[in-house]
Amino acid sequence: MSSARFARLALAVCLALLPPGAAAQSIDDANAAYAEGRFVEAADMGEGLGTSDGYALAAKSMAVYAHYEASDEEFSEAIERAIRMGEEAIAADPNNPDAHYESAHAVGRYAQRVGAFTALREGLAGKIRDLLEATLALDPDYVHAMLALGGWHADIAAEGFVARTMYGGSEEEAVTLFERALELAPESRVVLHAYGIRLQRLDKESGTERAREMLERALALPLGDAYDDYVYLDVLDGLDALNEG
Repeated sequence: MSSARFARLALAVCLALLPPGAAAQSIDDANAAYAEGRFVEAADMGEGLGTSDGYALAAKSMAVYAHYEASDEEFSEAIERAIRMGEEAIAADPNNPDAHYESAHAVGRYAQRVGAFTALREGLAGKIRDLLEATLALDPDYVHAMLALGGWHADIAAEGFVARTMYGGSEEEAVTLFERALELAPESRVVLHAYGIRLQRLDKESGTERAREMLERALALPLGDAYDDYVYLDVLDGLDALNEG
């Protein structure tokens, strides 16, 4: 067998071992698939790269897919893959802040689905907090981690005395984190939504008025990628809940 033919055969074998859709792709290709809403394909591409960034993207893609698109029958498999990809991302590079954040994101989506009681019983709240704090230790200005940790503090505090005692959730810390995220990314729909839907609880005096202003500002922003389309719908739901309240 000639060396050229052997090289082609070896390449074919290597590509055959990659997940479907992952062959000869780059992180840019995977990001493009994610932006276009091809979340499972983006996850296949990211996983196929075998890098921390690739696994982190796979975790993000599957977490979004599980939360917004998967059927009830698909959810468990999709979110388990997202969590596994987050763990792989950290194992591949413990110093990658994206790895820790996307791992927290995946676990957080699972916690949302199973509910606060189960999440607390299974120790998910502590795991999410630790992953987000690890992200911020590596990158103190990581806006999405700051935002998620603010949401964590707000939601734990809202669960009552037992949850606050177990995990230390604080409304004051939530406000500090949210305000910092808003300062760093004032035109982020994700930031405006995540803070806005919690403002009634965090600010009893003017929270409703400020929440409405934030959510309306979020709606006015131009649409971005496919995930942003889902956030836009979340903002609409937030405004509906505000108006009904």
